[in-house]
Amino acid sequence: MEINLKNSKKEEQLTDEQVKKYIYDSQQGDQVARDLLVERNVRLVWSVVQRFINRGYDPDDLFQIGCIGLLKSIDKFDLSYDVRFSTYAVPMIIGEIQRFIRDDGSVKVSRSLKETGNKIRKKKDELTKKFGRSPTINELAIELELSPEDVVHAQEAAKLPHSIHETVYENDGDPITLLDQIADQDTKWFDKIALQEAIRNLEERERLIVYLRYYKDKTQSEVAERLGISQVQVSRLEKRILEYIKEQIGM
Repeated sequence: MEINLKNSKKEEQLTDEQVKKYIYDSQQGDQVARDLLVERNVRLVWSVVQRFINRGYDPDDLFQIGCIGLLKSIDKFDLSYDVRFSTYAVPMIIGEIQRFIRDDGSVKVSRSLKETGNKIRKKKDELTKKFGRSPTINELAIELELSPEDVVHAQEAAKLPHSIHETVYENDGDPITLLDQIADQDTKWFDKIALQEAIRNLEERERLIVYLRYYKDKTQSEVAERLGISQVQVSRLEKRILEYIKEQIGM
């Protein structure tokens, strides 16, 4: 079933009971109920597709893949679940799109984006030698006369699709990924990647402080006890770390 978002019209939202009835009918083989569920969840699929924009794929292609995930969620939804269908469907849609990207092998990057990525790599090497450290995203942007967003976009596009899910810190087998742990859903994706780069550049002890304070919600006193230093020292280190991160991501 081909669905075109542009041709879809806004319909009255189905109640949870109506959704469950149509799911039941669909699972019993009712194609009309199945098609109606897809049509009424077009915008849900599209909202998920937005998370994968700028990956080098046609949004319409991702939308069709997302609809496959939606259909699977309709088929597999257990009517005894005490959850809304959309809550169950979103991870299924995301998973289907992620599998498509992973199986495709690599992000389809335009030639111009690849060229930009090459320029960034060369300039990064040049500035690293000049400064004696890795240049910040803002420094690269200024040197190349690009926006910080374009710099991060080109760098990320050159990596494998799962790169923004890399482990930022791992403690006792408990991996922490950037996208798993940044709670603010309004933060733009390129800000998240810039934050990842900043955290990577911290020393081991500094990364541990970030992990304990912001991912494990430990107090400064608890962190001090863990590290064997005073609370005042933790406070000073934390202040310095935050200033460094803000500088790196251009806040």
